[in-house]
Amino acid sequence: MLRKKTNGIARRSQGSSLLSNIAGKSVDRRSFLRGSGLAIGGLAAIGATGGTVTQASAQEAMDGAIKTVKSICTHCSVGCTVIAEVDNGVWVGQEPGWDSPFNLGAHCAKGAAVREHAHGERRLKYPMKKEGGEWKRISWEQAINEIGDGLMKIREESGPDSVYWLGSAKHSNEQAYLFRKFAAYWGTNNVDHQARICHSTTVAGVANTWGYGAMTNSYNDIHNSKAILVIGGNPAEAHPVSLLHLMKAKEQNNAPLIVCDPRFTRTAAHADEFVRIRPGSDVALVWGILWHIFENSWEDKEFIRTRVYGMDEIRKEVKNWTPDEVERVTGVPGSQLERVARTLANNRPGTLIWCMGGTQHTNGNNNTRAYCILQLALGNMGTSGGGTNIFRGHDNVQGATDMCVLSHTLPGYYGLSAGAWAHWSRVWGEDLDWMKSRFDSIKGADGKDKSLMNLKGIPVSRWIDGVLEDKDNIDQPNNVRGMILWGHAPNSQTRGKEMKTAMEKLDMLVVVDPYPTVSAVLHDRTDGVYLLPASTQFETRGSVTASNRSFQWRDKVIEPVFESLPDHIIMAKFAKKFGWADRFFRNISMDAEDEPNIEDITREINSGTWTIGYTGCSPERIKSHMANQHTFDRTTLQAVGGPNDGEYYGLPWPCWGTPEMGHPGTPNLYDMSKPVSKGGLTFRARFGVERDGVNLLAEGVYSQGSEIQDGYPEFTMQMLMDLGWDKDLTDEERAAIDAVAGPKTNWKTDLSGGIQRVAIMHECAPFGNAKARAVVWTFPDPVPIHREPLYTSRRDLVADYPTYADKQAYRLPTLYESIQKKDFSKDYPLILTSGRLVEYEGGGDESRSNPWLAELQQEMFVEINTRDANNLGIRDGQQVWLEGAEGAKVKVAAMVTQRVGEGVVFMPFHFGGQFEGKDLRDKYPEGADPYVLGESANTAMTYGYDSVTQMQETKASLCKITVA
Repeated sequence: MLRKKTNGIARRSQGSSLLSNIAGKSVDRRSFLRGSGLAIGGLAAIGATGGTVTQASAQEAMDGAIKTVKSICTHCSVGCTVIAEVDNGVWVGQEPGWDSPFNLGAHCAKGAAVREHAHGERRLKYPMKKEGGEWKRISWEQAINEIGDGLMKIREESGPDSVYWLGSAKHSNEQAYLFRKFAAYWGTNNVDHQARICHSTTVAGVANTWGYGAMTNSYNDIHNSKAILVIGGNPAEAHPVSLLHLMKAKEQNNAPLIVCDPRFTRTAAHADEFVRIRPGSDVALVWGILWHIFENSWEDKEFIRTRVYGMDEIRKEVKNWTPDEVERVTGVPGSQLERVARTLANNRPGTLIWCMGGTQHTNGNNNTRAYCILQLALGNMGTSGGGTNIFRGHDNVQGATDMCVLSHTLPGYYGLSAGAWAHWSRVWGEDLDWMKSRFDSIKGADGKDKSLMNLKGIPVSRWIDGVLEDKDNIDQPNNVRGMILWGHAPNSQTRGKEMKTAMEKLDMLVVVDPYPTVSAVLHDRTDGVYLLPASTQFETRGSVTASNRSFQWRDKVIEPVFESLPDHIIMAKFAKKFGWADRFFRNISMDAEDEPNIEDITREINSGTWTIGYTGCSPERIKSHMANQHTFDRTTLQAVGGPNDGEYYGLPWPCWGTPEMGHPGTPNLYDMSKPVSKGGLTFRARFGVERDGVNLLAEGVYSQGSEIQDGYPEFTMQMLMDLGWDKDLTDEERAAIDAVAGPKTNWKTDLSGGIQRVAIMHECAPFGNAKARAVVWTFPDPVPIHREPLYTSRRDLVADYPTYADKQAYRLPTLYESIQKKDFSKDYPLILTSGRLVEYEGGGDESRSNPWLAELQQEMFVEINTRDANNLGIRDGQQVWLEGAEGAKVKVAAMVTQRVGEGVVFMPFHFGGQFEGKDLRDKYPEGADPYVLGESANTAMTYGYDSVTQMQETKASLCKITVA
């Protein structure tokens, strides 16, 4: 639809468009500003208006004032503040939040265009269903009744696991929490969201190294870094505002910036050292750096002795990675890695940043653990300027992950054990036996019934196999028959052709989104598809969690437009239809019919998520931080005076205890230089106290002021009694502890918060004081090792570095060696990788529907190296066919460039609406098609899933390219 970019000439007269309604009249300044869509107090000014300006009275100013509302950008997880300017209920303009310590008055292209997200013309305007091949408008009542009846019919015939509830990283914390709870009440763990396919390997790898699976420091703390290593990330395009913080360290500290990537990205353009890595060889690269560190004794020996378990086993593996072997596997010269190692050793503390370039691999958990181990070896953990700073991709993917819209755990990472369900049933005030009755069961290998309540569900990366796989091979009674895609772009997932088949096999496909997404058009269904218009996050209120674990509050900018409804209202309507709304909302009041009170949901979250410290961040505290952003230091994030004096911006979790306890939040995880009560922390004692006779607790080190001056296990009531600290509990706290499990009650299940309060009163971390573990004995590879991708062009390396054996995982057969043993490289010689563009986000449906962004990038393309292009007879800008190793094809424009190395090609993954050369525009509801369509990169992406989390493989596949 958009064909030509602006030539720099305004399409219509700026002056006439601003002044047409007031030309020839006398006008005061305030009326002029209002007519121009500019807020009172705004930065814009125009010198000559062509009219006479008269003095405005105070009353006129009051009547005409444009309201400003503070919200948070809905794109990446930097958490930029947006100041929306609202006139008479219409969002007329916006400014970046100058007081925000995150964006400091800056916006990227996407952030600067978010107003269009809410007022966009391409939105779904009312509920629709496909009937006889045509989209028909229906009412909300009809939609809820028809969908509800259909889903309950599937549940009755095939069990609750035959309906898949796919949630969203675009939900607020409150909506994400409600969604995971909703799936529990439906009776299934077949629930998931985008984190599965972006950072699940991060969460697994990082949490199993030192306790929590999140960014350890913050964007702002990077100001203190003396070196910055970015691997598998491109902040300049994926998280543009974050680059401000990296550049501050580079300029202020002369911090060298090292970028490791298969492409010379916009981030690499800022680098002091660019390391071009072969896709899928991250572990080999990191071990190559560590080889030089160990060879030269540059490691932090005292840090390792006191705070790390298993580094000797890492040394044994690293010894194999000589410079020659690293160059053979990664393509990086040993001399360059020696220089990188020396730079990191000489510039401490240094920070390590990664994103999906490191996570989306069949051995992604190995990659993330290797990154962590490098930082442990250098002693860069638990210190300002150090840490692993993991940049998250969606505005609330951190929060939605913490709320565990995930198939393997309940909110707060409690897991799916009997104890986890007992805890959350207590929080919900629910009868545990009733909750158990909601779930189906299967026969175990021993012939006994096993409740699916305690078994991992199917992950979103594999939902298509839940539909298509022979049901005898699935660990649930029946296949998936009903699919609810709630705030999810299917083109962000691999195996596009099989997804099309799966969509067509479903009994019912329900899409809940402000925009129709590719879900509306990928398939050839003529019936059984529903589109429900969700409101954007600017049409509701609630909290979101930025990448650095800080909470921020969005106020409602405008009322829901068209016939859209906020997600929590839609959930309430379905809960009522299913007959358990009263139970579901027993702790939550209603602002109106079917409208749950957001603050009550926040408080229910506060009452249950003790594991990660969401307990201290009440709505009142979060709102106070938002109102007083200007009082927080731009580097430490600590308030200097004001109503939040001493607290850290956004109360970064863990914010321990109850809100009344007033914990300030934890700015940098595992930093022992501060008392726990002031935001300090140790490594978590999550893995026991001893293994094979080796101590797993910290050796003689502890957080400032700790009364236990050594390592110690996690706190329980029995531990308080043994220490004599139980006398510090109140009678009410003791009664609450006794009601759970008496002396066995631990810091995670004590609903009073008494155990946490008393531990912190004695300056101890509730979760203990242990060593980080470099060896994860519960994972397929206890020591991270390099394994070749399933589809590899390096057949010479397969024998030395084979993949895993095929296995059953997350209810499904998962293939590894049966794929890798076939040689696809002769027919598909090019390595295929993917990534982000600055103009678009995620599946791109919303951003490609935004005219300001759509004009910037109008065509899907593939980057191909000059030598490869010349050898194939391909010219820049020419249309080509790119065929993936499983036979799926996409038709795209060739971009001939040196950005990618020889033998590697790159595609962005934000496009959709075309499929194997066919334009699908006519399949969208009228007026809801994005301005820009294009082939989805993931149509051509192949099979492949991480051995621990089922993360999809999108960074190292194979393809061939021919002229179209």
